[in-house]
Amino acid sequence: MGSARSDDRPVLAAHKILIAGGFGSGKTTLVGAISEVRPLRTEEMLTTASVGLDDVSGVDGKTTTTVALDFGRITFGARVVLYLFGLPGQERFSFMWDELSYGALGAVILADVRRLSDCFPSVDYFERRRLPFVVAINCFDSAPRYDPEEVRVALDLAPGVPLVLCDARQVASVKQVLITLVEAIAAGHAGDGSRTATTATTATTGRTIVAPRT
Repeated sequence: MGSARSDDRPVLAAHKILIAGGFGSGKTTLVGAISEVRPLRTEEMLTTASVGLDDVSGVDGKTTTTVALDFGRITFGARVVLYLFGLPGQERFSFMWDELSYGALGAVILADVRRLSDCFPSVDYFERRRLPFVVAINCFDSAPRYDPEEVRVALDLAPGVPLVLCDARQVASVKQVLITLVEAIAAGHAGDGSRTATTATTATTGRTIVAPRT
């Protein structure tokens, strides 16, 4: 005689999503805004020991930094749950990326147009690993406004890489970013290719918005 299920609850499909970006780009804020559980944070105060290591230009009001990871969870519908892992943004913590990236479905790269060159390490990393990603421009109140296509050109993203505007403080905005990523992965459109060149100046206006990649 066959055994019956103890309940009729649907089986959740769990996926790991990485949240990447430069120092101060809003990764901790994003995870905290969307997580349905109390987010795990590993923030420490910035001290004089970080002078010369952490570039705070453009984010002068920042007083803390993530030293390990951020973690949160969000459930979509009755069948999909996303586990969000925020990667530390500073280069000195990049040794953790391989461990945190293991088993990931895809990634969100948060971009701050005031420090757009900080995106290059994340873009390069996910391209090398061929991990699907989207780029989300975090619209800070004090940041200048650029057309998303200008940012695409400055980052030299492939045409198929999704690029969206977002506010990392707003649940609805963050949710749309995650939906964009999952839908793009399902359709095979999320970025995982390589760029052919590096540029710092938009082709449409000639405005320089990022330091040249070296």
